[in-house]
Amino acid sequence: MRIQMRNLSNSIPVALIALAAVGLMAAAVVAAPPRSEPVMDSSLIQALINMAQPGQEIVPPPGRYRRIKVTKPIILDGKGKVTFDGEGEGSVLWIETDGATIRNLHLVNSGSSHPDQDAGIQVRGSGNVIEDNVIEDVLFGLALERSDRNIVRRNHYQGRPINIQRRGDGVKLWYSNDNVITDNVFEGGRDIVFWYANGNIFKGNRQSHGRYGLHLMKAADNVAEDNLFIDNMTGISMMYDSGDIIRNNYVAKANGAVGTCLSLKESSDVVIENNDLMYCASGIAIDVAPYEPGSKNPIKGNRIAFNDIGVSFLNDWKDSIFTGNLFTGNITEVAIYGGGSAKRNVWDGNRWEDYQGFDRNGDGIGDKPHRLYGYAGRVWMDVPNTKFFKGTPLLEVLDFLDRLAPFSEPVLLLEDKHPHLGSDKAFKAGSNLEPKS
Repeated sequence: MRIQMRNLSNSIPVALIALAAVGLMAAAVVAAPPRSEPVMDSSLIQALINMAQPGQEIVPPPGRYRRIKVTKPIILDGKGKVTFDGEGEGSVLWIETDGATIRNLHLVNSGSSHPDQDAGIQVRGSGNVIEDNVIEDVLFGLALERSDRNIVRRNHYQGRPINIQRRGDGVKLWYSNDNVITDNVFEGGRDIVFWYANGNIFKGNRQSHGRYGLHLMKAADNVAEDNLFIDNMTGISMMYDSGDIIRNNYVAKANGAVGTCLSLKESSDVVIENNDLMYCASGIAIDVAPYEPGSKNPIKGNRIAFNDIGVSFLNDWKDSIFTGNLFTGNITEVAIYGGGSAKRNVWDGNRWEDYQGFDRNGDGIGDKPHRLYGYAGRVWMDVPNTKFFKGTPLLEVLDFLDRLAPFSEPVLLLEDKHPHLGSDKAFKAGSNLEPKS
């Protein structure tokens, strides 16, 4: 066992270290590949952790060991050659301290209990650093409960290949605040979920082939930026939360029954800006959001493209502010289910692919407002069960005929008084302008 000490005056007795090292190295003599290595007893590693002084670095010899607990603020570094195996029972590694660093480990084979949240790494402490680990064949990747100010970076989680509803979450935060989760890869889990968790940063991650790419539930003031969410059932979902910032993310190919890139349910003062929301059934789905009286949801500078519906409202709601967004390639730009309109929201300075007008003075703004109408023939808005048939030849023909010769007065769904027609460069530069009066 190689142990590096930051404070030699508080070191573990040399004889004890030597004895532990001899025992561990003797146990580590194996010739088989890593996946077929015997699982060795980790009691000596555990003893060293329990006796370590703060800041000591513990580097186990290469090998495959049983699960372990980190109970002191030490550095546990596997150097990419150490595997901890849960042997199909419980969580593989527990952090029950503040200020530890866990790096370069391979964590595998947790138990399968959802009530116990069997995971690759369980965290019950603050100020820890978890970095550069590979976590696979586990139920949950990382589970943090009442744990604040931790850093989780550059880890790779591969979920267990079972039915998506039975998987665990790549990361679960429960009453955990001010954590930073950056530059990780999460594949094949269920959700990334923040429950009652505030002030966390989720940045630069890649998440794919799950249920919810990111699920913010009764949370507040979290930031998600520069992430890639692809091939999930839903990209980003916010429910009953407030103050979040969703910025510079690429969200695409949500393929669930609803298939929404980004959804808001009863969420308030949420900023959604400069995201790519593409190739989904709905780019943005809004249900009674914003919810709190007097709150607004600014939605600005996003590219909402190649979706079935660009923005869908589940009811006639108000106080979303759409400015500087690009709507292109969507079959339907905006839909309101159950009747009503989207006029109680602000629509200003957006770029609409189907705008029918000119810019005679060359200022980059259309000479007349962009008006979007709803037609009585669009039965899939008023009768939700018929939405299953949306996109079929019959309904598309009905939509076309109703726009061509409507049999009743169309309903004005929204009006953008300053539709943007400038170049891509000019449009991007002006995409975050405040709405005009």
